[in-house]
Amino acid sequence: MSAHTLYLEKRTIAAEAVRLVRDNDVIIVPTGVGEPPTLLAELSEQRRSFRGVEIAQTLPLRKFGYFDPDTAEHIRHTSYFFGPASRPGGQDGWIDYVPAYFSELPVLIERGLNRADVVFSMASEMDEHGYFSLSLGADYTMAAIAKARAVVLEVNPNVPYAHGNCHVHISQVTALIESEDPILEVGLPKIEPVQAAIGKYVGELVPDGATLQIGFGGIPDAVVMQLTEKRDLGVHTEMIGDGIMSLVEAGVVTNRKKNYRPGKMFATFALGSRKLYRFMHRNPALEMHPVDFTNDPALAGRNDNLIAINASLQVDLIGQCCSESMGFTPYSGTGGQADFVRAANRSHGGKAIIVLPSTAKGDTLSRIVPTLTPGAHVTTTKNDVNYVVSEYGVAQLRGKTAKQRAEALIGIAHPDFREELRAAARKMRLL
Repeated sequence: MSAHTLYLEKRTIAAEAVRLVRDNDVIIVPTGVGEPPTLLAELSEQRRSFRGVEIAQTLPLRKFGYFDPDTAEHIRHTSYFFGPASRPGGQDGWIDYVPAYFSELPVLIERGLNRADVVFSMASEMDEHGYFSLSLGADYTMAAIAKARAVVLEVNPNVPYAHGNCHVHISQVTALIESEDPILEVGLPKIEPVQAAIGKYVGELVPDGATLQIGFGGIPDAVVMQLTEKRDLGVHTEMIGDGIMSLVEAGVVTNRKKNYRPGKMFATFALGSRKLYRFMHRNPALEMHPVDFTNDPALAGRNDNLIAINASLQVDLIGQCCSESMGFTPYSGTGGQADFVRAANRSHGGKAIIVLPSTAKGDTLSRIVPTLTPGAHVTTTKNDVNYVVSEYGVAQLRGKTAKQRAEALIGIAHPDFREELRAAARKMRLL
């Protein structure tokens, strides 16, 4: 049977496709804009006809109807990484989460530690060979497809057809629906003076020929602005966004100096503008791969001068980084920070860089603290942390003693808090 015939046989409408879900199923949904809005909106409409269904996802962006504590017994969300839609429920306690390194989510699914009964995903149009591209989120979704009883795609011509290990054949698909809605765009955040100052310090740490892992946010975009005069940078990252695209267009990113797969840049999910999605379409320089490939420290670390840039919420004087909670209250998730910190530490000439503003809440709280807030989730351990950068400078911690670390971190704290931190450090016998 031809791929086209199979396509026509499996094409249906959302109201019918969601009936493939059974009570107590776990539905896997890709990261961010890889979430299929038509399918999830229809599932929300029908949610009271299901019982015990779980939707597991990283960084949900739209607040679908099932984000509702009153119907959680019918359909509930489980977070791999909290996003705007799931954070309130996580903080209120009716949305649960899975602590895990981003790189290990496919392994958890493959080994049955996290179930994957059904997959709902956005997909590109089918090519002449019968393949769809899951370019917006290969992440853990490819592993889930290999395990799932039912795979349901929302096929949209606005989804780029990307290269890499992100392709699904029509024979693997249980049902598909069609949509032509624009892909959700995530605009660039505003860069404030503090972010710009941090970006300047980080930019000075990036040599020509380095390979970058860089995420989304005001500080990463401020870093990108400092790299426009660099030469022959490479990309091995988890997220492809507009910042990286701008460096490619400026001729700064060439991928020529990469040790591992030179000439290619790798990512596992996309988040950005319509222009970014067009840039991804059949771009031979870009490959989208599952996260156990992109975030594997052993693979990413094969690149010399790997520069990993990740944000944190709080750092204590021994170097522990809390990047995912405010005390015991969840905010985001583990994500790929520890994956790339370890990758950069393995890399010859690599630098793992943690960035954070020195203060929060209008300069009333220091983000550099004697000890983490009780209940804080440690994302990057004291043994892994290397560089910490605030708007006041750079603290290089790897290989330093506890006392040296405390002194270095106090040196990049906001001046209003330095004496208070020194007093606490003396009390802790760190100074």
